[in-house]
Amino acid sequence: MKFVISILFLFYFIFGNAQIKVLNNDKYKVQWIDQFPNNKSDKKNHKSKWLAKLLFGKKADPNLIKPNAILKVNTDSYMVLDQGNNTIFQIKNQEKKLPKAIKKNKLGFTSLVDMCAFSNNEILFTDSRLNKIFRYNEENKSLLPFKTKHKFNRPTGIAYAKETKEIWVVETGSHKISVLNENGDLIKTIGKRGTKPGEFNFPTSIWIDKSGKAYVVDAMNFRIQIFDKEGTLLNVFGEPGNATGYFSRSKGIATDSLGNIYVADALFHTVQIFDINGKFLYQFGEQGREKGQFWMPSGIFIDNDDKIYIADSYNARVQIFKLVREK
Repeated sequence: MKFVISILFLFYFIFGNAQIKVLNNDKYKVQWIDQFPNNKSDKKNHKSKWLAKLLFGKKADPNLIKPNAILKVNTDSYMVLDQGNNTIFQIKNQEKKLPKAIKKNKLGFTSLVDMCAFSNNEILFTDSRLNKIFRYNEENKSLLPFKTKHKFNRPTGIAYAKETKEIWVVETGSHKISVLNENGDLIKTIGKRGTKPGEFNFPTSIWIDKSGKAYVVDAMNFRIQIFDKEGTLLNVFGEPGNATGYFSRSKGIATDSLGNIYVADALFHTVQIFDINGKFLYQFGEQGREKGQFWMPSGIFIDNDDKIYIADSYNARVQIFKLVREK
């Protein structure tokens, strides 16, 4: 009997991921689009390295080693936070570059974890060992520490709420979320260490949707917690397990235009999707190196067009998918 159940589970895991069923009975599927680097970008990078060394005697920008977080910045480019290089790359039209301000910085990054869009087209990102937040401005090529009197304790996930103009920072070391205004003043904190609803045990990633709801990966409680823009707890779901719908090593989190919640699970090598009530809908990906497969995925970002960017960490690449409606 156990053998039959195992076979059925394996069959579902491999073949049962053709579509997402949402509450309005429409059917959607996640479609693979592209990845970086691909064969074309590999050739371009090899050529640029060769030319740089031949003409200028210098090395080209390093390759991706361990991408951890992704941020879409405009229609044709996105940023990739690479923990392996402890830096942030910009990918535009399948070409990678290291922004000058980041390349020349002397701030001594040690453990970059996450990033988010900020006001005035700036980017905020966290360094968990330095216990700091940094701000990068592409227009004036500036890179500076984010000024605040608050003392962080292992800041990891970070998100900016446009409606309330607040910065939500996950402090993994303190098992809480600190909410700051744009000037760096601490407004409030949410949570403490524990297992009750609203409490945390080594929280990590965070995502804030357009309505202001915050989705937090409560990693070592093996669950997701959802808060409204005021910080009031709305829902909690998840538990540890080794089957679809359960959590093992949850990493990045994001939502699509339908309100579905995507959670990258590194040990399952997959992305699981839930509705707002925490009901499991679908999963995509399995362990491997081919397109659509993952090796310990971590960061996830979903743009306004429902393009899904996955930091496929140990495959040293970014994979791009899209949520499409079946005709």
